[in-house]
Amino acid sequence: MADVTATVVPEAPPGPWREFWISFSANKGAVAGLAVVVTLLLVALLAPWLAPHLPDQTNSAAFLKPPSWQAGGSAEYLLGTDAIGRDILSRLIHGARLSLSIGLAVVLISVAAGIALGLVAGFARGVTEIAIMRIMDIILTLPSLLLAIVIVAILGPGLMNAMLAVAVVVLPHYVRITRAAVIAEVSKDYVTAARISGAGTLRLMFSEVLPNCAAPLIVQASLGVSTAILDAAALGFLGLGAQPPSPEWGTMLADAREFVLRAWWVVTFPGLAILLAVLAFNLMGDGLRDALDPKLKR
Repeated sequence: MADVTATVVPEAPPGPWREFWISFSANKGAVAGLAVVVTLLLVALLAPWLAPHLPDQTNSAAFLKPPSWQAGGSAEYLLGTDAIGRDILSRLIHGARLSLSIGLAVVLISVAAGIALGLVAGFARGVTEIAIMRIMDIILTLPSLLLAIVIVAILGPGLMNAMLAVAVVVLPHYVRITRAAVIAEVSKDYVTAARISGAGTLRLMFSEVLPNCAAPLIVQASLGVSTAILDAAALGFLGLGAQPPSPEWGTMLADAREFVLRAWWVVTFPGLAILLAVLAFNLMGDGLRDALDPKLKR
């Protein structure tokens, strides 16, 4: 009787997205950060429907009302009200939309400018590279918040000027990362083959080299959102960013400074919102670094 041997079919290797998720999900902190970021984004998108009140709606009978679980609180204002009777929960929900928009806009501006300058510096070399990198070094030597304050003081206080100031402050990081990645890639065989086949400089920059520089830029961008939110909140706290009555978290902290001792909730909840958002983006950035850097994959 002939023996029947079963053939074992080797398991197919995981695809790139599955491999990325396996590496990313190994970091539990990164998964928690991603969950918080997704929640914040949903809250920001659905703010008009989630907020129980309008962010600027005042109630003269509810000045500095404590949270609902504290004596004197009301279920109508779960997290209490501020000095002019505005619902803190509603302002935090709408503030998530504003603060996250600031962070994402700053990162988009700085990433676009940083990639352009980094590609030019990496390909041009010589005097052009030296000029670009020395300007970036000068920006890096200055304290980031002080530089942002100087820029806003020159341009004038306001949300758009604060965003531009923060984008300038974080710009050198993207320029340096792009330039370093370009220098590492241009000496590889695939770039040489593309150049021999007649590819122009722009095609080499954007079609050949840039896709292979994306991983460190994605990691830096995820970390940069938290930096942008923190710097924008600092400018708002100093009165140089979003102006009242905008429900920006830093501006909410500035409005509540004089009530710290007798109304703890007007300061605590905006501060916790900033802490939660910054921590979530930092944890997610750490997970992206572990997943996208071959040297750090577990």
